[in-house]
Amino acid sequence: MALRILAFLVFAFALKMAFVPVAPSTGFVANDVSGVRPDNHAATSQATSDRIQEASKAHAHDFDYLLGDWEFTAVNRDGKFRGLWSAMRLADTGQILDEFSVLGDNGDTQYVSTTLRAYNGILDQWELVSVDNRGIGLTQIGTGHRVGGEMHIEQKFGFGTTKAWISRIRYYDIQPDRFSWNADRSLDNGKTWIKDFQQIEAHRIGPPRPLGPLAPARKSTGT
Repeated sequence: MALRILAFLVFAFALKMAFVPVAPSTGFVANDVSGVRPDNHAATSQATSDRIQEASKAHAHDFDYLLGDWEFTAVNRDGKFRGLWSAMRLADTGQILDEFSVLGDNGDTQYVSTTLRAYNGILDQWELVSVDNRGIGLTQIGTGHRVGGEMHIEQKFGFGTTKAWISRIRYYDIQPDRFSWNADRSLDNGKTWIKDFQQIEAHRIGPPRPLGPLAPARKSTGT
């Protein structure tokens, strides 16, 4: 239930953020989302309902490989770590909600990030927003595209703070029971990149499972 409530809140605020300008702050320039959320108003105004639905259906299963429960090991420039990763599809609307948890040596949770992935049939791309406990709202946005048998994502993290970066992520070697994840990182808003900054190897520990609606239909009691 907690995940379903979070999914609803994240989706609602994401819609709001699409129409509300962000105030300038330190770190990356607040309204600089180049390469992550391009201005495609001309293309947007020409999209038809049929075209949107066609694109959405064509990409509806791009993230099916992520559904279910996973354990992972990871390494980056700061060291090694491990964790758990779970993803589910929202029953009625089809978005993907996942939770990424980093565990300590004793199995305690050290960090959690929750991401909502929604396909935009107007711009023909996946759009992502991630939230965690750092109090920075819905600023960690990104876009994704299926490229052959891989998924490629570019996403900003720590947006609006003095510690901000862009990750250029690649899911590859995707199999039913495992996948690999690699990310290059930029600390200067995309001017230069640290290649292979982080690597993740994930192995399945549970099958895909449903996430029911927040407000399931109920028969009227007549009162």
